[in-house]
Amino acid sequence: MAMDPLLHVTDLRRTFRQGEAVIEVLRGVALAIAPGEIVALLGPSGSGKSTLLQAVGLLEGGFEGSIRLAGREAAKLDDAGRTELRRDHLGFVYQFHHLLPDFSAVENVVLPQLVRGASPADAKAHAESLLTSLGLADRLTHRPSALSGGEQQRVAVARALANKPALVLADEPTGNLDEATADIVLAEFLSLVRGQGSAALVATHNERLAARMDRVVRLHDGILS
Repeated sequence: MAMDPLLHVTDLRRTFRQGEAVIEVLRGVALAIAPGEIVALLGPSGSGKSTLLQAVGLLEGGFEGSIRLAGREAAKLDDAGRTELRRDHLGFVYQFHHLLPDFSAVENVVLPQLVRGASPADAKAHAESLLTSLGLADRLTHRPSALSGGEQQRVAVARALANKPALVLADEPTGNLDEATADIVLAEFLSLVRGQGSAALVATHNERLAARMDRVVRLHDGILS
């Protein structure tokens, strides 16, 4: 028997108004992602990839259509319900790491676990394990300013996966890295995601990186194919 989709998006639309003009950024997008599936969202800059990820991540309103995540319809939830759904089921990795500058690498990975209700000891042990698996065993106490770009992004990956989310949303997660570092970080990211049994939707414009995922969908002029 086929599993129900973890994420099921139907007829998703998003428009913006600029003066007299109405710009259709998403035009009836439909997408289903199975539990554990890693999907590349391929498209050029300006194609609507980030807007789609913001919608799926329940980060802003103004969308029409259906977003069903982990069996719950987002449109039927209030702000508190959407916050709970994000906290319990989603992890985020961005092109810019967005680490907290006054906290160490391990503290940046501990914090989301504490918000979820983990004990400080368990959160620290899990954070250290994740960062060590990403090659950062000797950088645990370093603040972001003392880390290289690749190291910062590895910390961001660990933070996104710290609560073992059902779905990880990644927006150009290696876009700021050189090609060699991008390859390494993406390989580590995919290995961790698969190891945890999470699903992922990874926005990129890089065909070569997209080919390493389970499936590729393409967004062009607001239409997904």
